[in-house]
Amino acid sequence: MASNPPGRCCTIGVKHEGTATGKTVRVADKHDAYLATPPADKEHKGAGILIIPDVIGIWQNSKLIADQFAANGYLTLLLDVFNGDPIPLNRPEGFNLMEWLTKGSDGNNPHTKEAVDPIVLDGIKALKEEYGITKLGAVGYCFGAKYVVRHYKNGIAVGYVAHPSFVDEDELAAISGPLAISAAETDSIFPAEKRHKSEEILKEAGHPYQINLFSQVQHGFAVRGDPAVKVEKFAKEQAFFQAVTWFDEYLL
Repeated sequence: MASNPPGRCCTIGVKHEGTATGKTVRVADKHDAYLATPPADKEHKGAGILIIPDVIGIWQNSKLIADQFAANGYLTLLLDVFNGDPIPLNRPEGFNLMEWLTKGSDGNNPHTKEAVDPIVLDGIKALKEEYGITKLGAVGYCFGAKYVVRHYKNGIAVGYVAHPSFVDEDELAAISGPLAISAAETDSIFPAEKRHKSEEILKEAGHPYQINLFSQVQHGFAVRGDPAVKVEKFAKEQAFFQAVTWFDEYLL
């Protein structure tokens, strides 16, 4: 694999302060989503971003991130890929993440690629057909990174992922457009050997790529880092700027 399966570090972090300004919408009459709309004077016409979140799903931090992409001109759709079954922040140490992935909280709502892929396809379709997006970028945090990488073939033109998990090497090798990655210095899911292997794969794939490594932070920093800790705040903000400048360069 180009990154390892998720672990407990995928569920811990800090809730951020702020007021979300987007709205709740439905996708394909089946899936909850959060839509952030850019101001008219900054809108990049026809350019949109699909956010596939970490296992915490649609919550305060991910909404604020969607709002910031919108503030930079991109219509942004944050998609619930868990059928209403995300993991609450800071679950206790004994929580069985792998059982949740394979079965869901009630034992009958799996979060495998067979369950998630159709939801992502519905999100892509909604952005293109309902919202008029002709230039589609995608953002994946942790769990969501796999589905950004998997769905270039279904219309994603440019991708950005942070601290990816569960990405297979053959999936990464098959991307058909630019990809940027934000990585943490301390990350058992995307450690140094996985980063280096990903570099080899991306170089061979032949598309523009960028991997930024942020020191003194851990897996999850781009979404759940502590803004009261100077180095975490800096890394989180710089990872977002990396994503925006990447889309500005390759999506517009």
